Amino acid sequence: MPEAWMTELVGQLATFFGVYASQVRPVLAVVLVSLTCGLVGSLVVGNRMAFFSDAMAHTAFAGVSFALLGIVLATGIRSSREADEYLWAVPLITAAIGAVVGAAIVYVRERTNLTSDTVIGVFFASSLGIAALLLPILRGRVKVDMEQIIFGQLAGIDERDLLVLLGLAIITTVIVMLKYNAFVLGSFHPSLARSRGLSVRADTYLFVVLLALVVNLSIQAVGILLINALLIVPAAAAANVSGDLRRMFLVTLIGSVVTGLLGYHLSTQLVIHDPVAGPLRPGPGGTIVLTCVAWFVASLGVKAVRRRFFGRPHLHDHSCSHAPQNGQYNHTH
Repeated sequence: MPEAWMTELVGQLATFFGVYASQVRPVLAVVLVSLTCGLVGSLVVGNRMAFFSDAMAHTAFAGVSFALLGIVLATGIRSSREADEYLWAVPLITAAIGAVVGAAIVYVRERTNLTSDTVIGVFFASSLGIAALLLPILRGRVKVDMEQIIFGQLAGIDERDLLVLLGLAIITTVIVMLKYNAFVLGSFHPSLARSRGLSVRADTYLFVVLLALVVNLSIQAVGILLINALLIVPAAAAANVSGDLRRMFLVTLIGSVVTGLLGYHLSTQLVIHDPVAGPLRPGPGGTIVLTCVAWFVASLGVKAVRRRFFGRPHLHDHSCSHAPQNGQYNHTH
């Protein structure tokens, strides 16, 4: 069974490093999520889809609500204890709903005169409204941990979660390897992409669905806060220090994994000593987010030094800011 294989892998890694399996699982989750976010982060920032990815993350509230409602209606669950055996399906249903919502945003944007941020804002509000409507109703039958959805629960990662994250990382890697040039060209020069026989519209939908899957499947492990940070901040930092898109892609990938691991390591080492409550450890999600932000601040310094002493242009001055209007996400030339 796949879970048995993952359990054996975690056990072997724990033995090799001389630690407990419970210490290995969160690290693997951080590596897999950071790798996945690093693969798509530069495309998100380059396409000016930061608000879109944030909306996808908050769509998870509605996705979780619909998933739990479907489980309750389909099984007739009357207590949260009965629901435990069905909760494995929640991330998959949430991801499917997120993909549908992402495609719907693109569809509505193409057929209206509304700007992208307006359309995204409508779906953003709708998702939160649905969650506010359904979650209070469902709490009596299903245990809803809102803190886990927002901040994640790295300490509670199990082998099933790791398998989902591993599968997501593999799918993302394959799609990005096959479609990276098409995604970039379709975003920055759609007319040239069409002249070369590329289906810009199909690639747009593919990337949106991929992004929805990345966000919604990762939230189960790391939460909305961390997934947004890993998608946007390392890529924004890479844009400050990179001179071209390919270098930005590599710097984003490396920066995402390094800041993810460094932030998690710091969360295990930092201790606040409270004479009453005892030792308090910071949350790993927040520590990773702040580590990403620290990398972004450092990249601003690197950018300033390069401008001052070398006068070298960087990616954000050219490629990102001069991306042509393609009717999807960019708002300014």
